Amino acid sequence: MRKLLLKYSLFFAIAWTIIIFILCCTPGRYIPTTNWLELLSFDKFVHAGIFFILVCLWLIYLAQSAGISHTGTILTIVLSTSYGGLLEVMQATVFSQRSGDWLDFIANSFGCLTGLWFFQKKKSWIVSD
Repeated sequence: MRKLLLKYSLFFAIAWTIIIFILCCTPGRYIPTTNWLELLSFDKFVHAGIFFILVCLWLIYLAQSAGISHTGTILTIVLSTSYGGLLEVMQATVFSQRSGDWLDFIANSFGCLTGLWFFQKKKSWIVSD
């Protein structure tokens, strides 16, 4: 599985970015609501997890393509965090039956930073041949 991920890292990174967009612009009536999930803040874990994966996939691609640089890492975090913020703004203003949430943006940002931390800790295992 790791070799497949490394071989098609750009495809997976782009596909996940598109999947996030589709999920975020899905009308609210199609999103399940369950009270016990709200009590556990499950939604925030989902947001953090989605952006954790996003950052990991883009960092894997960068590491595989030309070697990852400090600038590439910073750019990945800035763009991923900005993407999360832009999607929240779009949910508040553009997408039907959706609402932007600052706490979702914070969860997105936390996921980005956690993804960076995880990648840095596991980089040698993830990108080694």
